[in-house]
Amino acid sequence: MAFALKLPNWKSFLRIARADNTPAILSRRHIYILPTRYGWLYAVVLIAMLVGSINYTLSLGFVLTFLLAGLGIAAMLHTWRNLAHLTVESRRVEPVFAGEDAVFEIVLAEPKNRARFTIAAHFDGVAPVYSDIVASTQVTIKLKLSAKKRGWLAAPRITFFTEFPLSLFHVWAYANLDIRCLVYPHPAPTGLSTPSSSDQGSTGAIDASSGDDDFAGHRNYQFGDSPRRVDWKASSREQGLLTKQFQGEAKSSLWLDWALTPGTDNELRIRQLTRWIVDAHTDRKSYGLRLPKREFPPNTGEAHYHLCLQALALMEV
Repeated sequence: MAFALKLPNWKSFLRIARADNTPAILSRRHIYILPTRYGWLYAVVLIAMLVGSINYTLSLGFVLTFLLAGLGIAAMLHTWRNLAHLTVESRRVEPVFAGEDAVFEIVLAEPKNRARFTIAAHFDGVAPVYSDIVASTQVTIKLKLSAKKRGWLAAPRITFFTEFPLSLFHVWAYANLDIRCLVYPHPAPTGLSTPSSSDQGSTGAIDASSGDDDFAGHRNYQFGDSPRRVDWKASSREQGLLTKQFQGEAKSSLWLDWALTPGTDNELRIRQLTRWIVDAHTDRKSYGLRLPKREFPPNTGEAHYHLCLQALALMEV
């Protein structure tokens, strides 16, 4: 019976450790260190000084060489300690429109009661952001990433590095944080008028959700209702979460219907619906959204605005 000798993959000899927990801790096994080009030049100079001191038997040359070598070793330790044991976590990422920059807020906490200087962080291919950290405190750095298309944008691997204090050594570590940004569709250019739905009368209808003249009663809270219309007093009396209704002036509710949106390209239709939602929200109009599988009744407010845009951002076509 013949036995095949299976050789390990060469990649298995490389230690590619990265912090994946939340919050992530840059422990010893996650940190890498190599000399910079200045560090290699420093080493070449030390070797030349050592050779010259041996050749000419210079006592002061030996003293200076070993003194500078000790300085380099001390710099290596301090550079490593400048990054070791930092705690990394993320904050909530605000949605953006396609074509804008998603801003990821990363919190760096210092738990070892020592100041950290010139700590840099960046995504691959993006310019680094530098920050100092006071002992036993935390700082927030903002990393930007271009959002090119709608949907969820997951943050790639983050690289942290430092070369403090003498730039002789480059110390770095990786962290994978489970954070993502919701990217809304890019709004279409202005100019196309909103199509009229069959249930949008020209004479208007009483819109009880958006008027503010007279109190008309309560209804059960629906996701997307403005927090300003929630009856918090009734909620504190354990009567459930209720939304106040007001009798306002007669006006028609604007329906934005996927079926009535012109065009054959689905992405362009999504962009056009996004434009109408942005314009209606800016003008403080009550609007609803009809999609092939979902429907959002007419409403106003920030929650309704973001709910409609989220539906368009995650729509499968």
